[in-house]
Amino acid sequence: MRLARVMGTVVATMKDPQLVGQRLLLIQPLDGDGTPAGKPMVALDCVGTGAGELIFWCRGKESSFPFMPDEVPTDCTITGVVDRVNIDLPEKKVVLP
Repeated sequence: MRLARVMGTVVATMKDPQLVGQRLLLIQPLDGDGTPAGKPMVALDCVGTGAGELIFWCRGKESSFPFMPDEVPTDCTITGVVDRVNIDLPEKKVVLP
């Protein structure tokens, strides 16, 4: 799983029938100290997150597991909301809200 920040929502009027009723969100992946890492991505939301929240997400086949037994066509899914991240390293201290 990886960290990201929710940037906003994605609206798609035409999509696979199995995605009807699913929330699509735009997320920005983050590295260990909270800076953007890579390009923003579209992810399915299975936990009810909102813009600005720190989340963790997964990719690949595992991203469809939260929707079982349905076969939802997804390659990126938000699987949890992060309350806080504490990283204590000798060279720096990082706290993400």
